[in-house]
Amino acid sequence: MTNGKHTPVKADNLPKPAGPYSPAVIFGGLIFVSGQGATNPQTGQLAGPDVESQTGQVLRNIESILNAAGSDLNHVLRCNVYLTDIGEFAKMNEVYSRMFGDNRPARTTVQVSALPGAGLRVEIDCIAYSNPAS
Repeated sequence: MTNGKHTPVKADNLPKPAGPYSPAVIFGGLIFVSGQGATNPQTGQLAGPDVESQTGQVLRNIESILNAAGSDLNHVLRCNVYLTDIGEFAKMNEVYSRMFGDNRPARTTVQVSALPGAGLRVEIDCIAYSNPAS
């Protein structure tokens, strides 16, 4: 049973939020990761102009957040994927599939008219659970 409180996930190496929100919050063993863009937290630069580079960086950002919360991509239950061009679905999906390996979270993918950040082509959020071994 939860105490009704949630805990923001914090670590120095995480992507900086673009607004007044936490990269993720933990509640009752679940980790709710905010939508992540393709900015490399070490350089502050967009990972690249193409959806493949950006998808890889987005998932590395999510992985860093999950690691800080005591989890990883193997514990992701659900993702929402936002693409500025649904025609790039197959390219995004190839990187997504490789990075998730055998884990196949439930997922919704939609096209959006724009994302917050010049040149940003993909954003992903997710829900994961805490790794019981951590």
